Amino acid sequence: MRSRWFFARVAASFAALSSVCSAPASADAVADFYKGKTMTIVVGFSPGGGYDLYARLLSRHIGRNMPGTPDVIVQNSPGAGSLTAVRLLDATLAKDGRYMTAFNPALLLESLTSPEKAKFNFANLAWIGSMYPDVRVCYFWHTTGIKTWDDVVARKEINIGATGRGTGAYVNAAILKNLFQVNLRIILGFPGGAEQILALERGELDADCGSWSSVPSDWLRDKKVTPVVTFSSGRVEGLPENVRYVGDFAKTQEQRDILSLLTAGGELGRPYVMSQAVPADRVEAVRKAFDASMKDKALLAEAARLNAPIDPTPGARAKEIIDRIYAAPPGIVAKAKAIIE
Repeated sequence: MRSRWFFARVAASFAALSSVCSAPASADAVADFYKGKTMTIVVGFSPGGGYDLYARLLSRHIGRNMPGTPDVIVQNSPGAGSLTAVRLLDATLAKDGRYMTAFNPALLLESLTSPEKAKFNFANLAWIGSMYPDVRVCYFWHTTGIKTWDDVVARKEINIGATGRGTGAYVNAAILKNLFQVNLRIILGFPGGAEQILALERGELDADCGSWSSVPSDWLRDKKVTPVVTFSSGRVEGLPENVRYVGDFAKTQEQRDILSLLTAGGELGRPYVMSQAVPADRVEAVRKAFDASMKDKALLAEAARLNAPIDPTPGARAKEIIDRIYAAPPGIVAKAKAIIE
């Protein structure tokens, strides 16, 4: 009887010791993996645009908030409106936690409305988080003379650019063209925002529907562009009060429902994802490092200097938004598809 009591006490002691040591062992394993390694943020656009700016900002700070303090670099991989970079996560890149991707969340809509084309389900990714919600604004070059919504509607033709179908710029332009009958000509194939900026300055484009945070500050200061319509109902610092919310022009509940779906990706703005095949403890470590970086004083100070506002969405919340988008009623999905085709 005494021997059974003794062995029971010994077994309980080992179990308690094991439970105490398991959490640090897991953390140590993650730190050991990342120590001395290089982590890469793959950006789905060419250098110089907003996604590139935010990714490089993150790369300079997230490493010191991670177990093992890895070096972090940025790699640009433009193509298919940033879908190419997302696909790399489960194609050629290592699925061990050394790669994450920054992409245009408007692609979520294309994956929902045209799954046969996108051939990708964004719910099947490990969501790390977003640095800033995407407040998108259509603004017009000063030489066009467009200053109001009435000017937009009256214009016979407006040239606007986008990197590809499914991107935020394309979707916003398609909303104006197909839901509100604005006379837009959408020119596709730009590698990234930097090239679109040059095209506007050269007079090759009349307008852009881009992220408010990516509009060059000197353009606003020198009144080279006039913002006219926004695709977010919330106001943002610096956006003039007379800029109209596109939802104000909707005449029916159905139009409002379609707009809600078409603009839902804007909540995610500047998102970062990893392959779902990455070990769960490493995904969790990167999520925590991302969250810590969003509160990092050095990152916030640099973001202020770069005029890159920070308003983060944690990974778990981002996944909830994805699930809501994919749960949209089929009838609304079909009508949204007709708008962006």
